This record gives sequence, C-alpha cells and structure tokens, in this order.
Amino acid sequence: MTTPAERYAAHRQRVAGFTPALTEFQGLYDFDLDFFQVDACRALENGHGVLVAAPTGSGKTVVGEFAVHLALAGGQKCFYTTPIKALSNQKYTDLLRRYGPDKVGLLTGDNTINGEAPIVVMTTEVLRNMLYAGSPTLKGLAYVVMDEVHYLADRFRGPVWEEVIIHLPESVRLAALSATVSNAEEFGEWLQEVRGDTTVIVDEHRPVPLWQHMLAGNRLYDLFVDDDQTKVNPALRRFALDDLRRTKVNQNRRSGRRREARPQRFRPPPRTDVIDRLDRAGLLPAITFIFSRAGCDAAVEQCMYSNLRLTSKEEAEEIRAHVEARTADIPQEDLDVLGYRTWRAALERGLAAHHAGMLPTFKEIVEELFTQGLIKAVFATETLALGINMPARTVVIERLVKWNGEMHADLTPGEYTQLTGRAGRRGIDIEGHAVVLWTPGVDPGSVAGLAGTRTYPLNSSFRPSYNMAVNLVGQVGRERARTLLEESFAQFQADRAVVGLARQLRRNEEALEGYLEAATCHLGDFKEYAGLRRRLSDREKALARERTGAQRAEAARSLERLRAGDVIVVPNGRWAGVALVLEPGGAKRVDDPSPLVLTVNRQVKQLALMDFRGPVEPVERVRIPASFSRKSPQHRRDLASALRNKTAGIEIERPVRRREAAGEDPEIVELRRRLREHPCHGCAEREDHSRWAERYFRLERETADLRRRVEGRSQVISRTFDRVCAVLEQLGYLKDERVTDAGRRLGRLYSESDLLTAECLREGIWDGLDSAELAATLSALVYESRQADDGKTPRIPGGPVREALTEMVRLADDLREVERDHRVDFLREPDMGFVWAAYRWARGHQLDAVLSDADLTAGDFVRWVKQLLDLLGQVADAAPRGSGIRDTAGKAMDAMRRGVVAYSSVA
Repeated sequence: MTTPAERYAAHRQRVAGFTPALTEFQGLYDFDLDFFQVDACRALENGHGVLVAAPTGSGKTVVGEFAVHLALAGGQKCFYTTPIKALSNQKYTDLLRRYGPDKVGLLTGDNTINGEAPIVVMTTEVLRNMLYAGSPTLKGLAYVVMDEVHYLADRFRGPVWEEVIIHLPESVRLAALSATVSNAEEFGEWLQEVRGDTTVIVDEHRPVPLWQHMLAGNRLYDLFVDDDQTKVNPALRRFALDDLRRTKVNQNRRSGRRREARPQRFRPPPRTDVIDRLDRAGLLPAITFIFSRAGCDAAVEQCMYSNLRLTSKEEAEEIRAHVEARTADIPQEDLDVLGYRTWRAALERGLAAHHAGMLPTFKEIVEELFTQGLIKAVFATETLALGINMPARTVVIERLVKWNGEMHADLTPGEYTQLTGRAGRRGIDIEGHAVVLWTPGVDPGSVAGLAGTRTYPLNSSFRPSYNMAVNLVGQVGRERARTLLEESFAQFQADRAVVGLARQLRRNEEALEGYLEAATCHLGDFKEYAGLRRRLSDREKALARERTGAQRAEAARSLERLRAGDVIVVPNGRWAGVALVLEPGGAKRVDDPSPLVLTVNRQVKQLALMDFRGPVEPVERVRIPASFSRKSPQHRRDLASALRNKTAGIEIERPVRRREAAGEDPEIVELRRRLREHPCHGCAEREDHSRWAERYFRLERETADLRRRVEGRSQVISRTFDRVCAVLEQLGYLKDERVTDAGRRLGRLYSESDLLTAECLREGIWDGLDSAELAATLSALVYESRQADDGKTPRIPGGPVREALTEMVRLADDLREVERDHRVDFLREPDMGFVWAAYRWARGHQLDAVLSDADLTAGDFVRWVKQLLDLLGQVADAAPRGSGIRDTAGKAMDAMRRGVVAYSSVA
C-alpha cells in the first residue's frame, strides 16, 4: 500500500506542466487522472491523434471526453462515435448531463436530436454515410472519438470503422479508444500512415484489481495463490484430480456390472445458492453470464421460486416507482403481453435478466437500476459485455463453452477478458472478482490460461462492398479509389504478413544460386541435362501410374463379379496364395469391391484392392456349408481343409516385380536419345552434379509456391475492388469509370443487401405495392433467422407480396450468377421469416396478435422493425422520382412506428 506522502508526490508529478485546458478539465472529475490519461490528453492538445488501448473500466473514455472539451473550448465540433445505438444513447445522456441540451446532439438513425450541435454522439455508420454524402454538418469538425475501435474486427460491421478512418479529412484529429489488444502498436502504425501523427498509449493496469476464483463443490477457491496471478491454487488442482479419480472409479464399477447403470449427470449448483453465497461474501452486485436467452430468464424464475430477495423494503419501493415512471406511456394491453408484472416483481427483489430478446425499454430500466445499485443480480448474455457502462463487483461465468452460431466453442482469452472486465466499479469497489463455476473436465490450469491472457489480436475484417465502390468512384475516381483501399488496415496487415514470406523467398533464391553453382559441369549446361533426366523420370512415373490405375480398375471390376464359394489366387501381400471367397465385395459396402476370404491357413481376412495387380478370375469352386460360422475354429479348419484338397493341383504363379518396359512410348525414346547425346552425359562427376541439381529443382518448386503466396496477398483489397467494379459495370452502375444514375441510387443504400435492393428498385418489382406490402417485402432483405432452417415454411401473404418475393428470389439467383462469373460472393438469400410479422404490424394489428404468430421475443421484434424502418428510409431516399415508392415507403414507416416500436429508444 502506498503512503499518503507517496500518493501526494505521484499526484504532483501527474499535474506538473498541466495546461489551463487540462487543469480545467481535471476539475470536472472527483478523481485524479491516471498517467496514461494525462499522456493521451496532452497528445491531443498538442495536435496529435491518439490510440488508447486499456482494460475495460480503466477510464479510457476520459480521453474521448477531453476531445469534446477541447472542441468546445476552441469553438469547433467533435463527433463521438460508438458501435451500437445503446452506447450512443448512454453517452449522449452522460454528455447532456454535463454540457446541456444546446451543446449536445444525437444521431443514431432512430433518433435525430440537435444534429447541428457542436458535440454530436452517433453510431459509426451515421458518420460513414455523412462522409460519403459530403454532409454540410461536417463543417467545423475538429475531433472524432471512436469508442470501442476494436469493433473493426467485427465480421459484418467492422469495415465501416476503416472506411471512416480512411475518409476523414486530414485536419480532423482522431481519438481511438480500444480494449487492450496484443497488436496495438501495429494498429497505431497503420493510423500513423493514414492519419499522420498518432500517439499510441497502451496501459494494461486495471485501476480496480481483479481477483479470479472458481466455485467448486461447496467452496469458493482462489484460482491463483500469488499476487502476480501466475501460480494456480494447488488445492483447486487436487479437487479437480480427486473428482477425475472418482469418475474413473465409478465408471470401472459400472463396467463391472452385468447391467450397466446410467451414469449420474452432473448438476451445477442452483443459481440461488450461488447468488446467496456471493451475497454472504459481500460480492454483490453480480452479473452472471449465461450464453442463452432462455437460460437468463430461467435463472430469474429459479430465484423467484426460491423466494430469494436481495432488496430492502425501501429499495423495492424505489424500484417500483422508477419502473412505473419509465413505463407510464406503454399501453396496459402491451404490458400484459410483455409479462410486465412478473418482470417488475423480479426487479423489486433485486433480480433481472438482460439479453437482446427483451424489449429495449426494459433493458434500459435494468441498466439504470443496476447502475444505481438497486438491482443486485443480473443474468445476462455476452451482449452485455459490448461496452455498456454497467459494471459489477463480481462477474460469474457459468460455462466456458458457448454456441457461436455453428458449434459449441470454447471461450477465447479475448472473450473471457471482455466478460470479466465488467467486474470492479471504479470509485466504488477496491477490487473486482471473477468467478467461474466448476464443471467436470474443466482443468484449473486452462482457466488460469484464459485469465492470464489479457490481450487478443485485432484483425481487420475489411472488404470493399458495392455501395462503397460506387461512392468512392463517384467521389475520387476509380484509380484514386483503388489507392485509398490499399491504405486499409486489412491491406496493411496483409503486407505485414508478406514481409516474412518475402524474406524467406529471398533466402530461397540465394540458396538456388548456390545449388546451381554446385551443379556446374565443365562439359556443358548441367541444368539442361538435369532437366532432361527429370522429364524422363516424370514421364516414366506418369506411365506407371496410368498402368497401375488401369490394372486396379480391371481388378475392381473383376472383384465385383465374384460369388461366395469362388476360389481365387491372391498374388500379392501378406495373404498371397489361394483363398476362398466367403462374402463378395460390395456385400456390405456397395462402393467397396474387396472380398472377405478364408485362407488355407484358416484365417478370415478382408482383402484390399492393392492385393491384386490385375483382373481376378475364379480357379475353382468350393461349397460353403449353410451352417458355416467364421467365428467357429472347427468350421474354419474343416473348410480350409476342403480348400487345400480342392486346390492341391493348382500351380500358383507369384508375380515378379520388374520395371515395365516403356521403350515404345515416343516421348521416352526421344528423351533417352537426347540424354545420351548431351555433353554432360559423359561427365565423371555426373551423379554428384545430379544430386545438387535435384536439390535445386526441389527448392525451385517450393520457391514457386512461396512466390504465388506472396502475389496472392499483395494488393488483395484492390483486386477485390476491381472484381466488384466489374460486377457493377456489367449491371450498368458504372460506365466508362463513372457512376451512372442507377449507381448514384445504389450509393444511398447502405444495407447488407445493397445491390439486390438497388436491382429491385430499378426493375420496379415493388411498384404498385401498398405500404404494408412494401414493408413485408423489404423485411426479407434485413431479417436473418437466428437458427438454421428447421423445415418450417414461413407464412407469407398471398397476391402482390408473394409475387414480389418470388421476383426478388429470381433476381437474387441472377445476381449470384454474375457474382460467380467475377469471383465475388456478397449476396445472401432473402429470408422470409419476418414477412408475416412485418405485414401484420404495418396493417395495424396488436402486439399480442403479431407475437403469437411469430417465433420472436418482443426485443427481437422491435430490433427487426427498427432495421426495417432504416431500410425503408434508404429506399425512400434512393427511389427514382415519380416512382411512387417514396410515398409508399414513408407511409409504411408511419404505420410501423407505433406502440412498442415508438417508445423503444434503443435498437
């Protein structure tokens, strides 16, 4: 522990040289800025961009807030971007509280509040769209904060971050805030290249120490027994080892019984017991991560049924008042559908679930009550770890395996760090705690590895899209666009990987020169002579393979004709000699002609195709008794004796391995002639030279493969861009390196299905639809089913909707053919799973009726409607004037923006 004098000295060192702006900024906080925060703020004030990589909860957002402070002090603008709308809403509320409504705005697609304010919080997509559109709102922009910038690794939305970084005006200073990543310096070097002066600040110190535990049996073990958190607790290792031994003993006992007993299934400790134990240990509030929405809801139900209560009477009353005030505008009939009373009762006990299936307003209330310390136990999916300011004293992880959409996969160190980073509230807790629930087979050492790996690499997911291509070509032309894309982090990383390959390529090329020199012959060009020898050898091997293939094909055909009782001669292998066919080939496997035979030595064997060099013909027949059993030694002995008697006079010819004559092949004859006539053929050191030449050719093949790998990685982004442009040229969105009118409409469509949407507009597939029909049809372009196709046919309205969807699927197939011709793959199949729900909602049906027909939670329903509203807005903006689609899309948006959708501020 530091003394007061040491803390004062550190503070004096920290504030030494503070500028007036930094001093004023420090006064806004009731804690001293950390050294890394001070360094980053000074870099921003000195005109540099910054990349700050620090653990969750370390206070890196303070650096972004200083950029806001500098912008206001200088009469300039600052945009604060976040990856998700929930974070944007949360940051907007924070800044609004500090600076007031006149100076702070919000732009998320759903909400537009004071968009011309000097400080605007927005999602990254909004800023990207503003850059492409050349929005006048960009005037006066001096700073951009990119919070959670490591999000650029996200497969679907990550490319937007790189687009923004590349296209921001050079005068704008960037404050990039990231979780701790292992390649922060690499990312910083890229920022330095594309943005100019950039200071990289990496801080791995957690202001609130995090202690790791495992709950095993009835005991809460410390995972580590040293302050450096490197030595795993021996008692925990003994527990795991003892449990493994008990499991083996039980298995041995069961296997010794005549009727094996069903093994006992492991039952994890009841969630109520876990929460109760944490409560008694003073480790609440806690977030328990359960990788299932249903699991989160079930956990709350379990705690309710056990009558667990974590709040006082006064806290319960405060919770009720807050909930009723926040839900006052929601109609009672909708509250009944949403299970409001049960949900509120759990909140009043200090319990809550948090997942994407919940109504956004309900999630906000949980976050607010948890932040206020009124909710003590939250059961959440991993989406809570995406940066929402909702820290706890303790984080519990039930399992170290989660479903990733395709399979159950182990948690990565990065995912573990993100989850446990929620533990420890700065300014409230002196330490945070992470608790992993033990399950059979979990090795404490593996958990220690997850906990000890604090960083993970940041890898780009960037690739050019159709919308990006037309916007770039329209702004800067095709050649300049290619140059810009080559500045992406994806290409930067690819080039970095090429550096090592290129170094190996240079070493190989130097070695090739040495091998060639060692193979030099005074009589002539030995490389040419060695090349002739190699061609001769390759030709002989090729002919041998052809002959072997033909022989095996003949053998396979003849084996298929064998019958039980046939006597055959096995020419090769361990079982060479006469054999009796018991089961012909293909009796059990149609694709396997190898027969099951009895040898004269009374052994039953399954022969293989390689045991035969050519066609097989029966040489005799032996009757197999109907009662014959190959498992009976006596039966095998009797039948083998009959086989020997039957074949006593048969002479078995053993094949002699010899090199097949190949002199009749014209190419081989010519190659041998040229070899004999070559000057090097008479060299006394010919074989020594040949060994060096063989090394040369072998390394040359490796080098050629390495060269292909280098070329494949170089300019990979620009090559993809060229293919995308080729698709757009074929379809008429680009012509003579310029953007057509259709291309400009495509440039206003930012959805994942941008090209298909543009084609539907151009072909008039949606003309004549009414507002509900248009909404239903467009839903197929935004919705993605959470589960694989379960065989159920989605319900679809008949008439115009069905016809339009049929045309969209047909058009998608045509576009996929075009993509295949140009070797790109961006399109996805329209998903009909939300069509009926969107249609009914746009028609004005009530929430309970819509949800009862759809396999959707209220939260999922609201989220998909919000995304559909976003696409409707884009279609209205991109539709040709006079097409009628603009008005129809506007009416559809008005019809859908009601009820739970209207009063849910977060998507």
